[in-house]
Amino acid sequence: MSLKKTFSKDKKKCTVTFTVTAEAAQGAKKVNIAGDFNSWSSTDTPLTRGKNGDFSVKLTLDVNKEYQFRYLLDGYKWENDWKADKYIPAPYSNADNSVVVTNVL
Repeated sequence: MSLKKTFSKDKKKCTVTFTVTAEAAQGAKKVNIAGDFNSWSSTDTPLTRGKNGDFSVKLTLDVNKEYQFRYLLDGYKWENDWKADKYIPAPYSNADNSVVVTNVL
């Protein structure tokens, strides 16, 4: 898993590539991402599967914010990003949410 960040020239937007490796996908046929940026929808933001078996999606987010998120594998198994910027306890379960921080360096 990984988060790759690219900032716009004016530093007002951050494009984040969220990647779930084939290993982390554990044989999943589909992967979705749910988070603050899509009202925690488990279906609105599917990741695309590459030829190497990795899943990824690019999202453009506002800078200088923190976004909580999790991945949903095959519609039933929640996973955190192993390389998230940090983790925050989820308010509705005994789990943590991954966090991506979009601060401009």
